[in-house]
Amino acid sequence: MRFADRIDAGRRLAAAVQHLRAQDLVVCGLPRGGVPVAYEVAVALDAPLDVIVVRKLGFPGQPELALGAVGEAGARFVDDITVRLAGLTTGQLTEMERQAGAEVQRNADRFRHGRDALTLADRTVVVVDDGIATGSTARAACQVVRAQQAARVVLAVPVAPPGWATQMGDAADEYVCLETPQRMVAVGNWYLDFSATSDQEVTDCLRRNQEWRH
Repeated sequence: MRFADRIDAGRRLAAAVQHLRAQDLVVCGLPRGGVPVAYEVAVALDAPLDVIVVRKLGFPGQPELALGAVGEAGARFVDDITVRLAGLTTGQLTEMERQAGAEVQRNADRFRHGRDALTLADRTVVVVDDGIATGSTARAACQVVRAQQAARVVLAVPVAPPGWATQMGDAADEYVCLETPQRMVAVGNWYLDFSATSDQEVTDCLRRNQEWRH
């Protein structure tokens, strides 16, 4: 099953998470491409929409290997074992977190366009992306959501590789995926239209959700 575009994927994904409807929900899209998908999920669940902006902390010289991640409001997740392997001092790690946190805040402010972040504590948070490739960013997002004291974390995507939920481990409490193709080369291959999502589109999705709910 290929998706026409992110809107189509979001509507199909929404049908698979209707069992969450009665809970105290927040839907969080991963910018940029995950937000149009998340918007459709939020509409179907009658839930508020926000972005979940994270920045991975890369292993020195191997940025694809994450030491941890930081999010907004000081939310952080750090793998202490990997940090020790990297030989980082406390000061070096603190500086990495400071720089990453500043970038997270700049991006979040740009996307929200002056709106406040939604409170995630004690709520069910549905983290949505347009697909999973390596899963490292989605994992980091879930870990940051947990750091903000979410009661339950659900990771929902239209397409992911076989065995993806096992690889993600306990990053989320529940995993939802529509398609797990055996030959998963790239997420974009499963969309007829996988054109880039702009900052403006992200901002518009958040604005429309807020206006619709008020």
